[in-house]
Amino acid sequence: MDVPEPDQSPFTAVTAHTSKFTRKFQAYLDASTPYAVYRWIGTGVFLAIFFLRIVLSQGWYIVAYTLGIYLLNLFLAFLTPKFDPSLTQDEGLEDGDASASLPTKQDEEFRPFIRRLPEFKFWYDATRAITIAFVCSWLSVFDIPVFWPVLVVYWIVLFVLTMRRQIQHMIKYRYVPFSFGKTRYGRS
Repeated sequence: MDVPEPDQSPFTAVTAHTSKFTRKFQAYLDASTPYAVYRWIGTGVFLAIFFLRIVLSQGWYIVAYTLGIYLLNLFLAFLTPKFDPSLTQDEGLEDGDASASLPTKQDEEFRPFIRRLPEFKFWYDATRAITIAFVCSWLSVFDIPVFWPVLVVYWIVLFVLTMRRQIQHMIKYRYVPFSFGKTRYGRS
């Protein structure tokens, strides 16, 4: 009986190196998980370098605008609960079930705030987007001429309107997506 030879194609070597790189990269990501403040400082510095690149080169405003919209989208997903109370309440009203709302009495079940986009994934996606935008800012195909003050004003208006809606949602359903300022129990 013939024993099949292992595949010796060039793709096998590439796959082996890619999986080795992927494991090493994942190990670095796992090691950086507890250092949230340092991760965000690094991402902030990288974002500042990107915007410095945009300002000094006086171009690639579409890339910066696209990055701004994407980061705003990530931030809104970070602030939004995983199980949206407005959707749950609407579904409960359709089914005739009034128990699908947030707890309002002492004896009801406590449901902690769970984000739709966890902090680590938010950081990772934001850093990856800034990296892609930085690479795109070196390619002339993405340097589309545009009147940049219009983009800035439009982004500010979009930010104000979406944050106003998000804050109204937070007030209406009484949730706070941040943990600072909340009472902590069990720590001595």
